[in-house]
Amino acid sequence: MIFDLPPILGLSPLLLYIVFAFKKDMHPVANVLICTLLGAILVKQPLPELGAVFARSLGSFLALVGFIIMLGAALGVVLRKTGAAEHIVNILMKKIGVNTPSKAILATMVCTVTLVTLLGTLAGANAIIAPIVIPLVAAIGITPSTLAAIFQGAGQTGLFIGPFTPPMVTIMEITGLTYPQVLFGAGLPVAIAMWVVTFFMAKRIQKSTQGIYAYPADTALPPESYEPSKETVRATCTFLGVLAVLLAYGIYKKGGASYAVVVMLTTSILTGLAGGLSLSAIFDSMMEGCGRLVWLFIIFVFFDPFLGFVSASGAFNALVEILTPYIETTGRIGFVLFTSLVGIFGISGAAVAQAVMIDKLFRGFLETFGVSMYLWALIVLVGSQITSFAYPGADMLGQMGLAQSKDVKSMLKVGYAIVVVTVLVSLAAAYLF
Repeated sequence: MIFDLPPILGLSPLLLYIVFAFKKDMHPVANVLICTLLGAILVKQPLPELGAVFARSLGSFLALVGFIIMLGAALGVVLRKTGAAEHIVNILMKKIGVNTPSKAILATMVCTVTLVTLLGTLAGANAIIAPIVIPLVAAIGITPSTLAAIFQGAGQTGLFIGPFTPPMVTIMEITGLTYPQVLFGAGLPVAIAMWVVTFFMAKRIQKSTQGIYAYPADTALPPESYEPSKETVRATCTFLGVLAVLLAYGIYKKGGASYAVVVMLTTSILTGLAGGLSLSAIFDSMMEGCGRLVWLFIIFVFFDPFLGFVSASGAFNALVEILTPYIETTGRIGFVLFTSLVGIFGISGAAVAQAVMIDKLFRGFLETFGVSMYLWALIVLVGSQITSFAYPGADMLGQMGLAQSKDVKSMLKVGYAIVVVTVLVSLAAAYLF
C-alpha cells in the first residue's frame, strides 16, 4: 500500500464505488473507472502500465460474461426481426387461455420467465414482450401496476434457471458446481419462492389498483388478431429446436461459460436464416443488439483489475480478520443472514459484479462455518440479485416503463415481500446444506 497505509484502507475504492452507484448523475462506466484508478494508486500500480492490465482483463471471466450478455441482446434483436419472439409469446398466451385476471397474471408470468430464460436478459426479453402482452392483458382489465410487478418479480427468475444466463454462469464459476447442481440447489428454490410471492402480490395489486390505474381504452386488442407468417413460424421452430439441442449437448458435455458464446452465435445465425434474413441483415441485427450493451462490457473489463487491486492491497484478508470475532458469535445462521443482507442492501451495481464482490468479501468464512458450495451458491444468488427489489433502481424503473406504470409504491411492496421471502429461503437452506 502507498505510504504504508493499513491494508483495510484498500477497501476505499469499493466503498467509493458503492457510494457513486447511488448517485443519479454518475455514469456506471465512469464510476468503475474512477475506482479502478484509485485502487491502482493505492497499490502503487504504475499508471502508464494500466493499458497492459486492461489488455489482460479482456481475457478475464468477467469480460467473458460481458460478451455473453451482449450476444444475448444480439439474439433478442434477431428474434424480434424474424417475429419469433412475438410468436412464442402469443403461443404461450393462447395455450393458457387468457379470459380472467388470474389467468392473465399467470400467462404473463409464464411468458416473461420463458423469454428471459431463453435470452438471458430481463430488460431485453420484456422489451420484446411488452408491446405484445399489453393489448392482451388490457382487454382483461389488468392494470399497469400489476403488469410492472409481474415483469420484474417473475421475469427476473428467468435469470436463475437458464444454463447460460449471466448469474448462473457466474455462480457456476465461483462455486465450481455444475449447472444442474446450481439449478436445483439455488436457482429453482429462489425462483419458486419468487413466483409464489409475485403471483399473490400481483393479485393484491390488481385488486387495489383496479379503477385507479388503467391502460387507455384503445389499447386492448382481441388476442386472435395475431397471425404469424410462414417465415416467422419457421424461425420460431428453428430457434427452439437449435437451442434445445445445443443446451442439451452443453449440459451433457458440462460446457462452461465459453460454450454460451457458441450457443448464442449459432442460434442467432440459424434463426435469422430460417426467418428469411440475409447474412448481412442477421449481423446488422446482432450488432444493433450488441451496441446497446457495449457500456456493460466495458464495465466488466474495468471491473476485473478493480477487484484485483483491492485484493492486492490485502483489504479482503484484513476485513476477514476484523469481522471474524463478531460473525463467530452469531454462528452459521448469523453468517448466512449477515451475508445475504450485506449483499442485498450494502452492495450495489451490476449483479454479476456484486456476486464476485460478495465471494471476495466472505469466502474466507466458508470453512469456519462449514458452508457448503450449494449453500454458498444460494447466498450469492440472493445477495447479488435481490438488490434490484430493495431499491427503485434501473431494473425496477425499467420494468415500470415497459409496463407504462408510474406506481413505485406497488413495486416496492412486491420488492420487499420478495426480499423477506428470499432471505428466509437462505436461512432455511442453512439447515439443509
